[in-house]
Amino acid sequence: MSELAAADLDRHDTIRAVNYAGGVLRLLDQRELPFTETQIECRNAIEVAQAIKDLVVRGAPAIGIAAAWGVVLQAARLEDAGHPIGTAMLDSTFDTLNAARPTAVNLAWALARMRAALVAAKGDVLSVLSAEARAIQEEDLAANRKMGGIGAGFFAHGIGVLTHCNTGSLATAGFGTALGVIRAGFAAGKIKQVYAGETRPWLQGARLTMWELVRDRIPAKLIADSAASHLMKSGAVQWVIVGADRIAANGDTANKIGTYQLAISAKRHGVKFMVVAPWSTVDMATKHGDDIEIELRDPAELLSISGKRTVVDDADAWNPVFDVTPAELIDVIVTERGAIERPDVAGMAKLAGAQG
Repeated sequence: MSELAAADLDRHDTIRAVNYAGGVLRLLDQRELPFTETQIECRNAIEVAQAIKDLVVRGAPAIGIAAAWGVVLQAARLEDAGHPIGTAMLDSTFDTLNAARPTAVNLAWALARMRAALVAAKGDVLSVLSAEARAIQEEDLAANRKMGGIGAGFFAHGIGVLTHCNTGSLATAGFGTALGVIRAGFAAGKIKQVYAGETRPWLQGARLTMWELVRDRIPAKLIADSAASHLMKSGAVQWVIVGADRIAANGDTANKIGTYQLAISAKRHGVKFMVVAPWSTVDMATKHGDDIEIELRDPAELLSISGKRTVVDDADAWNPVFDVTPAELIDVIVTERGAIERPDVAGMAKLAGAQG
């Protein structure tokens, strides 16, 4: 990458949603964006787990990073109280954090790394855990930068792209997954226009993705989720670029609700479909998408906007947060290990055997 391109990427990498310093985890409260930038301070694992549940912090990689720091916070409390830091004392902490969000595999992956570091630790256990959490965060940022370059390599010049939910710096250690590819593609002069779906019911696309794109001065237009097929038919977009919360061993991908219908429409209109996620999002123990647990959230989220009810009293709702896109609808999966075109069991296994 040229020095100019690297400088361009730096200009698009200014947001950090998860910050640990001085024994406190500070989370940019994403419920308040785009109009208020508020930091939530967490001092123990229970507060971190609640922040994950309440969507203060969201996005699969960011959830894993926050959970790793949650283990550090709880270990520090044990040390301050004069208790030994060991698996027996932290078992309930791991369980509490792991239960915060069931679909995103990065959460369990990060906690497994923290547990392994705890078991292997000798000497200053708290320092070992802190170093592991820091490594998880720094590795995610490096992976995002690498995925940006890999993904942008698939684009022609002057294209339009459509993205869904939020997959940027707010959802990761920085730069982003799918939005990182968009940042890299724009810096390379390949992307001329970005379209962002609003992403009901939490409006992550409208509130968060548009905030990031406007802040980075990337040409962006918001669309209603229901306008996506019409947009594709118009010829305005050549790629749909999304993130993932879990990728199965055959390439089936769980992502924010609405992703599956985008993939169906993309196939119908000859638009390419790209999934971007770090390898930590891949779950080779899950054979296919039917085995992925889909989180159901409070129906009230769908029956209201910003806490104000929009539906008649006594109405009910079904509120799945994710759906699963079959591998046959995906043109390419991009990870920091490399890209898998037309993903299937063989392609996923080959990349699984590559060096991380």
